[in-house]
Amino acid sequence: MFSWSNRNGKKDPELFQNVSDGLKRLYRNKLFPLEDTYRFHDFHSPALEDADFDNKPMVLLVGQYSTGKTTFIRHLMEQDFPGMRIGPEPTTDSFIAVMHGEQEGVIPGNALVVDPKKPFRKLNAFGNAFLNRFVCAQLKNPVLESISIIDTPGILSGEKQRISRGYDFAAVLEWFAERVDRIILLFDAHKLDISDEFSEVIKALKNHEDKMRVVLNKADQISTQQLMRVYGALMWSLGKIINTPEVVRVYIGSFWAQPLLVPDNRKLFEAEEQDLFRDIQSLPRNAALRKLNDLIKRARLAKVHAYIITSLKKEMPSVFGKDNKKKELISNLGAIYEKIEKEHNISPGDFPNLKKMQELLAGQDFSKFPALKTKLLESVEDMLANDIARLMTLVRQEEASMPNQVVKGGAFDGTMNGPFGHGYGEGAGEGIDELEWVVGRDKPSYDEIFYTLSPVNGKVSGAAAKKEMLKSKLPNTVLGKIWTLADVDKDGYLDDEEFALANHLIKVKLEGYELPAKLPTHLVPPSKRGQEQQ
Repeated sequence: MFSWSNRNGKKDPELFQNVSDGLKRLYRNKLFPLEDTYRFHDFHSPALEDADFDNKPMVLLVGQYSTGKTTFIRHLMEQDFPGMRIGPEPTTDSFIAVMHGEQEGVIPGNALVVDPKKPFRKLNAFGNAFLNRFVCAQLKNPVLESISIIDTPGILSGEKQRISRGYDFAAVLEWFAERVDRIILLFDAHKLDISDEFSEVIKALKNHEDKMRVVLNKADQISTQQLMRVYGALMWSLGKIINTPEVVRVYIGSFWAQPLLVPDNRKLFEAEEQDLFRDIQSLPRNAALRKLNDLIKRARLAKVHAYIITSLKKEMPSVFGKDNKKKELISNLGAIYEKIEKEHNISPGDFPNLKKMQELLAGQDFSKFPALKTKLLESVEDMLANDIARLMTLVRQEEASMPNQVVKGGAFDGTMNGPFGHGYGEGAGEGIDELEWVVGRDKPSYDEIFYTLSPVNGKVSGAAAKKEMLKSKLPNTVLGKIWTLADVDKDGYLDDEEFALANHLIKVKLEGYELPAKLPTHLVPPSKRGQEQQ
């Protein structure tokens, strides 16, 4: 059990048993009072509940219809889930929360939003039109023991997007984006057009770029040359919508359990899939840190919101001309932002979207806004300055106590071990299953070079070996590591086998593979086996 105490004036110290408990208490005791007083929930995001802090990491899949979202989930779990439909037409017409459960079945949306153990209660605000299109698919699957996955309706394009869904699709996605740990945008290599609705959705996810990953799916259906053009076109399209200086990480592959149609890029697809899998597998380990980070973002926005509301209240006349003044203040909201920014030394990135805030303020009665309550703001400031720092220490302690907390099962286990593991039998792993020493294949050519270096007592000095190794043009840091690995007996000289090993490792590096941290057993020269450093 971990705990830390926090003294607030003369109050007794609070003991937090774990990170989840600490987050709940900080939110309930320090942040919620500020949010409630200044009606934060009417403008930005509904209040958080205990389930929001206790739930497993969630992955949100977003994309146009027939980009492979449902197939991607099926690929990860290697199992069908209740309510699953796959086809080239827009098949998934509902939000489906795929979660772990002992009994397989489907829970309808109206029942979901009254379950206090599920983090979906606040979705009730989107009404029946949405709840009729929201279900939870429960099943017993090892992948779902660590994460939950949210499948979404395919985003419409062309004429289809003119048909109203009956609920605010972008707002629902924004609600999920605030609470999930990873957002995966899927694109089809054959359909790169970004429709108006998709563009609106991506803009709604604007403040969550750190959670966003892009997958270019079905990439095995086009040639290498076409893939280069498609990748370039996708990056260009995304650059126009996602206004960030950094390039979005795009994973290229074919995420389903079918033979590759064009196998030319198999190694690229394998490497990309492993990178994406590692990213998803790390979610349980980083879940507490993500929740802490989201709470900090929320607290900063709540502070700014309080300053905006109190500034508007202060400017309102007490009796006459309220309506005209309200219109003037809404129109000059940008100037109020700048004033608050300078007065309170707040970053421009902490302010809510100007246009959206103006729209929301239009329906409010400014005279009913509360005045500034410094104690509430000081409490949140104390939380950000002191409590969060202590809670961060607790996060690190919990992470250290659970180092192997990763997603397991399904496709994640398929390439963990054995000959189909990524990179197996390649680079430094070449020859791992062979009886003969793999370096021996090229040893005759290495021996020719070795004997030109005038060995003494069957060994060449470091200076002599250095001149030959420098011909590879590799940096000294890399060559130094190769020397350390190749000098198996640590005598400061290389015999013919060690020299051949050094050249083999140079070849491995020049072919683009990483050097091992420790010399693998199969690379140890036959005459040195049993002598290598333990």
